[in-house]
Order: sequence, then C-alpha cells, then structure tokens
Amino acid sequence: MNLANILLVEDNEGDILLTREAFEESRVKTVINVARNGQEALDYLFKRGDFTEAKKPDLILLDINIPIFDGHEVLNKIKSDPVLKKIPVIVLTTSSNEKDIEKAYANHTNSYVRKPLNMEDFLKAILKIEEFWLQITTLTK
Repeated sequence: MNLANILLVEDNEGDILLTREAFEESRVKTVINVARNGQEALDYLFKRGDFTEAKKPDLILLDINIPIFDGHEVLNKIKSDPVLKKIPVIVLTTSSNEKDIEKAYANHTNSYVRKPLNMEDFLKAILKIEEFWLQITTLTK
C-alpha cells in the first residue's frame, strides 16, 4: 500500500495528537482525516456537506464515546452500507464495558482495542494496528 487513507473518529484532542504522532513513525505513509463526532464521521463517509470530495478510507479508527451519534450508531451505519461495510473498522476506545464490546462485535467491528492509558503504550498500540491492518492484511479497494 503506497498511501493509506485513515479516518480517525475521535473527539479527544490529546488522542488525536498521539495517533497522528504514532502514524508519523510508521512505515506506511498515511493521510489521517479526523471526524470529531458521529455526525461528522457519517458526513465524511457518505460524502455530504463539506465532504463531497472525501476519499474512501482504507481504515477507520472509531471511538465509542463521541458526541451527536455515538460510535455504535456510526458503526451500525457503516456496516449496513454495501460499499462502506468492506472498510475495516477498529473500535479504539477507553471503554472496557462488556456490553460495549458485545455491541461492537454484534455490529461487525473488525477489532475492539482498548486505549492504553499511558502514552508509550498508546503509541505502541497504534503502531501494531498499523502493522497488522496496513502491512500484513490485504485490503480491498
């Protein structure tokens, strides 16, 4: 993969910064687009409003606890769409609630990753996600 297009759905500025920083260290060149709430994520994915020229992401990193539409609602919309459902969605969240985990997998998340609390472990987790989903796995276009 020459250039990976990633949609990060996250409202925490610190986590956005750390995720960008981690991908800067990765071996894969990436473009990271950020949606700070569920509405913005859906507008991006369905190319509405300011996002009519948005590129389809190769990978989506989705927080559960986001404003307007939560991550579960966004995930459900993605996996219900015949085109978008092929995009891998990694739920990346602080929630360890068993109901959140079950609901995410019921809505067909590709993976559920708890955000590590310290910065070094967070950066390592992002790099492992990048390695698996953008280097090892073969994705569809």
